[in-house]
Amino acid sequence: MQKQEFRNLARELKTNLSRLMEKRSTWESHWQECADYIQPRKAEITKERARGDKRNVLIFDATAIHALELLAASLHGMLTSSANRWFSLRYKEDVLNDSDEAKEWLQDATDKMYLAFGRSNFQQEIFESYHDLICFGTSALMIEEDQEDILRFSARHIKEIYIQENKKGFVDTIYRRFKMAAIAAAEKFGLENLSKESQQTIQKDPFKELEFVHVVRPRSMFDDKKFDKMNMPFQSVYFEYNSGHIISIGGFRELPYVIPRYLKASTEIYGRSPAMNALPDVKVLNKMVETALKAAAKQVDPPLLVPDDSMLSPIRMSAGSLNYYRSGSRDRIEPLQIGQATSVTLNQENQRREAIAKMFHVDQLVVSTNRTMTATEVVQRNEEKMRILGPVLGRLQSELLQPMILRVFNIMLRNNLFLQAPEILANQEIDIEYVSPMALAQRSQELTNLMRGLEMFAQIAPLAPVQDYIDENGLIKNIISLLGLPAKMIKSDKEVMMLREERAAVQAQQAEMMQQMQESQIAKNAAPLAKEVNNAS
Repeated sequence: MQKQEFRNLARELKTNLSRLMEKRSTWESHWQECADYIQPRKAEITKERARGDKRNVLIFDATAIHALELLAASLHGMLTSSANRWFSLRYKEDVLNDSDEAKEWLQDATDKMYLAFGRSNFQQEIFESYHDLICFGTSALMIEEDQEDILRFSARHIKEIYIQENKKGFVDTIYRRFKMAAIAAAEKFGLENLSKESQQTIQKDPFKELEFVHVVRPRSMFDDKKFDKMNMPFQSVYFEYNSGHIISIGGFRELPYVIPRYLKASTEIYGRSPAMNALPDVKVLNKMVETALKAAAKQVDPPLLVPDDSMLSPIRMSAGSLNYYRSGSRDRIEPLQIGQATSVTLNQENQRREAIAKMFHVDQLVVSTNRTMTATEVVQRNEEKMRILGPVLGRLQSELLQPMILRVFNIMLRNNLFLQAPEILANQEIDIEYVSPMALAQRSQELTNLMRGLEMFAQIAPLAPVQDYIDENGLIKNIISLLGLPAKMIKSDKEVMMLREERAAVQAQQAEMMQQMQESQIAKNAAPLAKEVNNAS
């Protein structure tokens, strides 16, 4: 009975994969062109390429390649930089955010998550995902548990991924078709779990690549009170692509694949990218440079006009060579003038380069002039940069950062890598607050308005009771939030209250001492007067 169920499941999965492959087929030629001209190291979507082969034979100008690298580095630095904190955790229940015990536990959890990110291969893999996102419009990042480093990330090639959205527009079904060496497959899945054909292949040619499919999709029916893999929200199935042999059936509590899209039309599933927008200009520029190189070669080594009856020997073109012609003949060897206008061609090429740079926002990401800017100009330029990339941030937060952070948090929580949670945190939900340079820059306008308001209040304070309307605690907390200051450098409400009580006690003690000093001084001054009065009486 189980074999029949496996056959039915394999038939269903292969049918679904065929449908997804058909839907994706229209994208593949587009991705291939983008990769050929802009990211040649991944130009193997519709072509089978040998590893280590030359993949830049179509490229005569690397402007687009450099622009893609620059935008990827900028997104990495502004969203997930290793030098800055780019997220923090808070409770959805506001009351818990004021609890010192709850905040300390959450701060410890956040610190341990950053350590886990740092120990893993996160930085290099997320950087690779940004490249795919900018080139293909869609990227895939897989997040797995690792016994040694806690986490293991892997940026998967777009050619492997087939996706489907749910009713909310989020990707919840992934089919990944990939190749793996036979001996590596035996190590990963277990030799006994592979088909007989694959087992024979391992014995004959252990390094031959076999093709597998990994399917992750939501389960329609499961018991959430059970914790085995067959009752997890997402089903995970590995099977051999050619034979349909089911290797394993498991599950995940969260989607292990994170599938962000750069931009997406409402009628499409896969994303669109800056590389797609720049592709026409990139192809034109490459053709222009290719033609200009041919023209330059003709100018340096021009074709010659040679009389057909006056030369006494073959034409010699090497330096210092001698060419003989008949005495008395007026015919000469002359170069053919092709009339190439080099300056016109160069101007047209530079126009295309500027257009490509603007498609990748290079004109905003890089200061092209060498002039010295004031601090105000630097702030304004950063704000302009963030406003331009701001719309992309919203999609990346919801489709990349949020599911990735929640997946990492839950993995560490299940493995008891956090401190024992206080009882008040039972069944409490966690919220994510983004504190990356890009997120903070987007809130800079609010901070500017706040400081402007305080300046105005200071000016009108002599005329109106402004101080009565300002909640000092709320003001300080709001500024801390806008600046994204780490919790370690901020005292808790309990500590602040104790500090204020101590300060009030010291001030009261000082006031009492001053009063005693004043009273003793009055008594001291009054003593001579009382003596005189007594003598007089």
